[in-house]
Amino acid sequence: MAQRWQPDFEQLVDEHQSMVFSLAWRMTGDRGLAEEVAQDVFLELDRHMERIESPEHALNWLRRVAVSRSADALRRRRVRGVDLWVEIEDKHGSPVEERQSPLETRLEQLLSTLPEAQRAALVLRYQEDMTPEEIAAAVEAPLATVKSNLHRGLKLLRSKATTHLKEYVRGL
Repeated sequence: MAQRWQPDFEQLVDEHQSMVFSLAWRMTGDRGLAEEVAQDVFLELDRHMERIESPEHALNWLRRVAVSRSADALRRRRVRGVDLWVEIEDKHGSPVEERQSPLETRLEQLLSTLPEAQRAALVLRYQEDMTPEEIAAAVEAPLATVKSNLHRGLKLLRSKATTHLKEYVRGL
């Protein structure tokens, strides 16, 4: 009889905390909110450890919950009358990680202006290197919807980049 995989909470946290935080940060655009989301994700993981069946299941579960909790946090913030962080940062400047270039910072800002589903699809595709099929499973959406969100998100991001990043494009 094959022995069932026994997940170790501390090991899962060690292995995946940077991925969960990074997803939350890219989804929310707010470091403090991303820290709260990541903490909530791991608290929920602790409550659901008995349901985790394999390392792959844990990874996919964490991705799905991180994206979902980030979206929830943004919705709560909007309901309370505080709109997306980008408006504030456009006026006051954004806190930039020391290793981020000005171009990376501007791309992060543009990414944060995309609709939630498109932003989630792009972050999972290009940050987490997930296939459209894996994204569909992670966000529990039809594959066609994920492909559409990827296509529309890239198109919108390119359009915004053309308008807002002229200083980085040669020949303009």
